[in-house]
Amino acid sequence: MTEVRSRIVEGIATIELNRPSCGNALSASLVEQCLTALDAALTDQTVHTVVICANGKHFCTGFDLSNLDSASDGELFFRFVRIELLLSRIWNAPVRTVALTHGRTWGAGADLFAACDFRLSASNTTFRFPGAQFGIVLGTSRLSQRIGRTRAFDWISSGAEIDALTAQSAGLVTDIVQSEMDGFADMQPLSLGNHDFAVGGPRVDRATLTAVRRSAGSDQADSELAMLVRSASQPGLQSRMIAYRDRIRKKADGKVARDAL
Repeated sequence: MTEVRSRIVEGIATIELNRPSCGNALSASLVEQCLTALDAALTDQTVHTVVICANGKHFCTGFDLSNLDSASDGELFFRFVRIELLLSRIWNAPVRTVALTHGRTWGAGADLFAACDFRLSASNTTFRFPGAQFGIVLGTSRLSQRIGRTRAFDWISSGAEIDALTAQSAGLVTDIVQSEMDGFADMQPLSLGNHDFAVGGPRVDRATLTAVRRSAGSDQADSELAMLVRSASQPGLQSRMIAYRDRIRKKADGKVARDAL
């Protein structure tokens, strides 16, 4: 099955995560397919907006743990680096980026959501940032820019589950657009919440938008990557992740929670 479905229609590129049976957990192949779809969208000069959504009950339950017991530290390290490169590409994209989320939006899935410019959520969404629980620093400065340093530190260090209203109040969620849903895949994301993504609307050219991002101090690609590499390169990455997985399995209520971060 194709783990990412993508299309470009009238300047809007939609990238849909498509591993619903696994909570759209970020497997190595899903991340690579996302990078390919994103590159295709950014290469197409007609594209002015990239929309990221997901099929199924959850947006993304985080880093895929299904093959954790057989993975080496090096394999896990490389997968985290590829995720960070995806997040950086989205954060620094020369077009508008929009995330449409629902259900569990956890771990690297929550970082994917936070990397987008406009972040629209169903009211049934929950967010978690558990990376620090197994020694990984991923997306911290981006989250801090969204919600402030103190709150970001609290959410990351505690690994707490955050509901959509709390996330909206903090600034992580731009708008809550529907009371409950099982994905946005069948919606035409031209006008959602208080944001108009209509094709005929005013636009900023790519060069200007890139300059605006730099002026706002948002380009932290190298520092984010450096923080991730320092944390992920510490010996025992696999054993830390296994220990964390085993802890959450004791209180998990389903396979999706057991097999993703």
